[in-house]
Amino acid sequence: MIINRPLILASKSPRRSQLLTEAGFEFTIQTKDTEESYPATLPPSEVPAFLAEKKATACSEFIKDQEIVIAADTIVILDNVIYEKPKDKEDAIRILTALSGKVHEVVTGVCLLAAEQKSIFSGHAKVHFQPISDQEIRYYIDTYQPYDKAGAYAIQEWLGLCKISKIEGTYANIMGLPVDLVYRNLLKF
Repeated sequence: MIINRPLILASKSPRRSQLLTEAGFEFTIQTKDTEESYPATLPPSEVPAFLAEKKATACSEFIKDQEIVIAADTIVILDNVIYEKPKDKEDAIRILTALSGKVHEVVTGVCLLAAEQKSIFSGHAKVHFQPISDQEIRYYIDTYQPYDKAGAYAIQEWLGLCKISKIEGTYANIMGLPVDLVYRNLLKF
């Protein structure tokens, strides 16, 4: 790999690990539980970068020498409302019903943190959902249990594969990490 510094992924997300692995990055995973709160006055599109920086800062103790911490957070935004991970089945139904037949935005904020430098940025993508019937919503939730996913869905699962008609932006960003932006910014370290 072109990046010759130790990378630490500050995330338990199997999707973020998968994306970095598929892109050829070598990294270790080290996390700290971090409260995902943010100021109510923060514009929705800035929330993921704020939370990513918070997560990276919580993991700064893992930086011993040349390590770079990679932290990220993903949200779904529709009509200026943030749709985070669903609390339960009813919440997942509510979220997917709201997204059905509409275009929403997926924003993934990233913070790269090293001893000498910090870089904060966000990937943005627009997702065009076809209408989703109540039966399809219930099938998806019962089969895939998307309770750990922002917006109650994963692009790589049935709903993403069968009901998204168009995306503007990168697939990886929607999956949880804008790998192209991560790579570009790592080159600056």
